[in-house]
Amino acid sequence: MENRKLSCRFGLLALSAILIALDQWTKAIIRNSFELYQVKPFLPHWNWVLVYNEGAAFNFLADQSGWQKIVFGAIALVVSIGIIYFILRKTYSTISGFAFSLIMAGALGNLIDRSMHGKVTDFVDWFVGNHHWPAFNVADSCVCVGVALLIIESIFFAQKKS
Repeated sequence: MENRKLSCRFGLLALSAILIALDQWTKAIIRNSFELYQVKPFLPHWNWVLVYNEGAAFNFLADQSGWQKIVFGAIALVVSIGIIYFILRKTYSTISGFAFSLIMAGALGNLIDRSMHGKVTDFVDWFVGNHHWPAFNVADSCVCVGVALLIIESIFFAQKKS
């Protein structure tokens, strides 16, 4: 029984590693295939585009002197270390384990970009009419899905405490 638990825990870490690799691979393809701001339609309401984010979500704090990159990097590292500890040492539901694995993949995927390029590569452009959602990437998607899973679990699947 303990070996099964351990293999599931390492499976969650492997999932994070696979998603980080997918994130970095897709970003490299876009950086090598597109000019900055070049748009290629993919599906209705969906384009591929190369943009860079030097801040946090939606380019928040991008106009700062650079301190924000250090802060965002430190946050990503602390969160990831905490998630690794959580995955390896704590008791949690399958949904929580999967959610934290996604969140860690997203945090580390974007941390790699900030460390290697000084900015995050974004390339998915969803839109309706002239209204565009801010461009995002695989790492951003992992964080959003992971957080959504935690919220769904806390609302619909939380065990009642006595």
